[in-house]
Amino acid sequence: MALLEVNDIHAYYGNIHALKGVSLTVEKGEVVTLIGGNGAGKTTTLRNICGLLRPRGGNIAFDGEDLSLYPAHHLVAKGVAMVPEGRGIFSKLTVRENLDMGAYIRTDKAGIAQDLEKVFQLFPRLSERRAQIAGTLSGGEQQMLAMGRSLMSRPRLLLLDEPSMGLAPVLVDLIFETIKNINREGTTILLVEQNAHKALQVARRGYVLQTGTIRLSDTAVALQNNEEVQKLYLGMD
Repeated sequence: MALLEVNDIHAYYGNIHALKGVSLTVEKGEVVTLIGGNGAGKTTTLRNICGLLRPRGGNIAFDGEDLSLYPAHHLVAKGVAMVPEGRGIFSKLTVRENLDMGAYIRTDKAGIAQDLEKVFQLFPRLSERRAQIAGTLSGGEQQMLAMGRSLMSRPRLLLLDEPSMGLAPVLVDLIFETIKNINREGTTILLVEQNAHKALQVARRGYVLQTGTIRLSDTAVALQNNEEVQKLYLGMD
């Protein structure tokens, strides 16, 4: 049984049929990426997984449990955390306060302190800026903070929505290296990313989503070598 199983989900925005029978799995310990163009349904898929949208058909199971039984704010306690597109930090709070908010459901003070130090080891820049107001951070620092805040809930599954969007190339490299480090520490990751080249480098498997339908699924290496993927998503003729 996979840690995450998305089975034939259909999702709508009003009368717009955004997801048309999407199915995917993520095994424990994997990094799986979902790639596709603008409007393909990548973010919609994540929003259905984390309960912000409800599918009209199909089902989503996490570790064998039907996620539709729970409201979105209960899924963090189940072990599912999401870093949204646009980061969604608390801009008027400090870096440290944002990280504390990530652990709001937890009561294990020793564990929280331990995880805070892990976040600061992953992102030394956040340690340097722990007293700084989050809204004054650079875009890259805000992305680090959004990821660090999600890790403070100690998730079993981390959903990442476009983590490299709007970042300078050197910061993109840092974010993807951090994704690999987070996975090495034992966190399973489902990554939505327009930078297909980088995403397929860190993932074990991938899915290609087009207009709400899974068009291809394979190992990351096979997708990198697929002529259609190379032409449409990797900028290769």
